[in-house]
Order: sequence, then C-alpha cells, then structure tokens
Amino acid sequence: MASTMRRAAAEAPAEAGGARFMRMALAEAEKGLGRTSPNPAVGALIVKAGRVVARGHHARAGGPHAEVVALRAAGPRARGADLYTTLEPCDHFGRTPPCSLAVIEAGIRRVLVGSVDPNPLVNGRGIARLRAAGVEVVTGVLGGECDALNAHWFTFVTERRPFVTLKAAVSLDGRIATRRGDARWVSGEEARAWVHRLRDRVDAVLVGSGTARADDPRLTARLPGGRGRDPLRVVLDTRRSLPRRLALFRPGGPGTIVAHAVARPRPAPPGVELLRCRRGKGGVDLRDLLERLAARGVTHLLVEGGARVTASFLAAGLVDRLAVFVAPKLVGSDGLPLLAAPGPARMADALTLERVTVERVGDDVLVTGVPARGRPRAPLAKNRLRG
Repeated sequence: MASTMRRAAAEAPAEAGGARFMRMALAEAEKGLGRTSPNPAVGALIVKAGRVVARGHHARAGGPHAEVVALRAAGPRARGADLYTTLEPCDHFGRTPPCSLAVIEAGIRRVLVGSVDPNPLVNGRGIARLRAAGVEVVTGVLGGECDALNAHWFTFVTERRPFVTLKAAVSLDGRIATRRGDARWVSGEEARAWVHRLRDRVDAVLVGSGTARADDPRLTARLPGGRGRDPLRVVLDTRRSLPRRLALFRPGGPGTIVAHAVARPRPAPPGVELLRCRRGKGGVDLRDLLERLAARGVTHLLVEGGARVTASFLAAGLVDRLAVFVAPKLVGSDGLPLLAAPGPARMADALTLERVTVERVGDDVLVTGVPARGRPRAPLAKNRLRG
C-alpha cells in the first residue's frame, strides 16, 4: 500500500517552526485542489533565517510545479535557504523538467518534505538525488496532513482509479426523500453551501438516472461571486433512457458524460459524451467506469446518489470516504432510504466507518468516515444499479 511506502521514510523531528511553515505550505497547496489533475496539489515555501522568502503552488497540469514557482519568486535569495514542500520533489522529465534538479541548482541548503511521492516514477528518487548532491532532506513533516491533502491522488496513482467521496443527506430516520421522491431540501442552506465548496475541489460529480430525473440537478459549484469551478458531470444511464430536456444536457454548462451499457444508444444531445461501459450485475460495471474516468484524468469523484447508486458503490467496495449530513427532520417509514439494498441479519455484520469525525454545519450534523476494510461482514447486495 502507498501509505506503507510513505511511512517507510523517517519521521521529521519536532522542530520549532517546522510545523508552522509546513502548514503554510499546505495552505498554498489547497489553492490547487480540483485544478491540477491528473497531477497532485502541491505547495512550497522557501524560508531563510526564520523568515518566509517566497511561496508557490502548482496551479494547473502542464504549468510549473510548486517548488519551481517558489524558487523563481525567491531568485538569488534561495541560496542557503530551506525549502518546505508538501510532496517530494519530482525527479523525472514529464511536461516539465525535474524539480529535484531545480532545487539543487538554486543552492537550497535543506528540503523538508511532507509526503513521499508514491508515483513509481518518483517514490524516493527525488529525495535520493537531493541527498546525493549534498542537500539535507527531512521527511515526514506533518506527514499525516500532507497525505490527507492528496489522498485522492495517491489512490489515483496506486489503484488507477479516482478516489471516491460519497455524499448524502438524510433525515433523522435515515430517509433521503419523501415517499413521492421529494428531496428538496433534506439538509439546510449551510450544508448545501458546503457541498458546493466540495464540488469546486473535485474533478467530477456523479448521480444516477433516478436522481437526474427526480431532481433535475445542475451539479455545478455555485460559490459566492461566481468563483466556483464546475466539475465534470457524470450520469449513470444504463439503458440510455434519460430525456434531452434535463439541466445536465443543456448547452453552455460544464461537460457531461452519460455512462451506459447499450450497444446502439440513442444519439447524445450536443456537447454530451456517451461512454459505453461493460455491463455488471444490474447495470454499468462501476470498476470499469472508474478506470475509464481515470484515463480521462479524473482523480477525485464525488458521488451524490441516489439510493441505488449509493448501495452499488458501497457493495463494490469503491467508496473511500463517506460524508453524510443528518438533518433534524423526520420523514417516516415510507420515505426513500439511504441504501436501496438488503442489509445484514446481524448488527455485528453492518458496514462500519472508521476515522469518524462529527461536526455541526448550520442545523445539520455532518458525519464523515472511511469504510472499514478487511473485517468480516455480510456484504450489501451487489450492483443492483439500474440507473
């Protein structure tokens, strides 16, 4: 696993100011989230005599990497300085030259690294080149936080599929909609604003055909002042049956992909891409879909439902993180449940979340966690997705 490779590097000593400067580098890196794919989001800081000389972040794929941006801003002041970088400097020629060479040529005295790069093209080689050139290297500075920042990219590199965040909003009694399918709105305004900020940071957002029909969503990132960056939109439509009038298919918006499993599908609306995938049990083969999205440079996919889609991704073991808003509302037993799939007979076999966090967002409670891996449990019914 990539985390094992990263943890093989020595942890940095707790030095005064080191964590503070790396947090500043992390803030730089966050500016690139959702904008650098298929590259990671990286931030860099150049520090000399305890003062920040320059900073930079990777803004887009094909553009200069964070270390180079910071080195250019520092100029001759980089000689003899420390470089803080959230990810190991690259050591290969891609769209840009190796950052390790730029660091050496600039005369940097010491490099402090957050995450070791799991990419087989790097994976310690950048660190090795720096040390061979006499540059002191300290690894693992705020390693956990740096790893978390690029968890989506680590999954993309090591598993060749996008990292999947599954988001849902439920009532206190676990319903995502009323008996008539009305889901506007389960959660409050603050929770919806949180989702728009998340959309701004992911590469693509996915819904099933049922949600597309019932809610007619735009799936855009509507941030104040029009600052939001709209992700690629993906809709699961196995039989290619959705009407052309949906908001997802209107011209002028962000790109839309319709994933289907039909040999001769109806033509797509203008600007909409049809993506034929293998057929799984009950619908589109989700692993095949994720591999195809990865080939398009999608590193982070946000899945927004509905109940069958949620159950299918969980049953396939393809959810890396859950984010569930619990609203202070009661809908009743005839409302639509979060999971459209039969569950286990014993509570001990229920899918369990680990690394759970709980926070209040407006009047709602946001619960996030990671599905537990490797423990025996009764699986949900497999791939009952017919969207």
